[in-house]
Amino acid sequence: MLNEFFQYDFIQNAVIVGCIISLICSILGVFVIQRKMSFLGAGLSHSTLGGIGLALLLGIEPLYIALPFTLIVAALITLLDNKTKIEFDTAIGILFSVSTALGIIFISLKDGYVGDTYSYIFGSILAVSNTDILMSVIFIFIFFIILFIFWKEWAYISFDQELAKSDGININISNNILSMLLAVTIVLAIKLIGIVLISAFLILPPATARLYAKTFSQMTILSIIFGLSATLVGLYISFMIDFPSGATIIIIQSIFFATSIIISKLYKSGS
Repeated sequence: MLNEFFQYDFIQNAVIVGCIISLICSILGVFVIQRKMSFLGAGLSHSTLGGIGLALLLGIEPLYIALPFTLIVAALITLLDNKTKIEFDTAIGILFSVSTALGIIFISLKDGYVGDTYSYIFGSILAVSNTDILMSVIFIFIFFIILFIFWKEWAYISFDQELAKSDGININISNNILSMLLAVTIVLAIKLIGIVLISAFLILPPATARLYAKTFSQMTILSIIFGLSATLVGLYISFMIDFPSGATIIIIQSIFFATSIIISKLYKSGS
């Protein structure tokens, strides 16, 4: 079974990109959850539809349009939050609604077959290309360099934002960098996971890890383990029974989460 699974190029592509994106999402998700920024992940993922719709209308590889489009949306969210009286979650709601509306209009203007839209919305292991692999490999190197530089600062802010600010840490710059990384990660995950499920892909592994972890580092390591395990199992099941890859991975992650809640409840009642 496993030999059959790995003999196809499209499966190998999906596994490589899936593991890279899962690793990044599992780490970023820890910061997102600790800072209560989960809505940002959902907002940015839905915003990508604007870039994808424009790319499909113009007949361009969606990655090349969706990436700058989503980065602009992330920057505008931060700008509205910092420079106006509009709250962070309100800015997200406004911009992701406008971006989604633009995406729908662009897709409706496209003449002929737009079946690729389905794979971007729900995810497909068939959609991952060599370009996606190259972009993912380049990005993970950049990501770990940035993570190495900002790890302590991000962990400090996630623990106590006001204390970090009083110690002279620039919260806005930190949040801007985190938002940009999140935007790039989401765009790279679109083909495999799908627009509507990326936020769950980002949140479920660290949420599950939080039920077991006692420290920030433990939470990060466990999040990576849960994320990678769910991705590999989900891709295998998706291939074997021909289910959408994104939905299958999220279901596996949900099973991990639900099982962990039951285990934690039993542990507390036993002690």
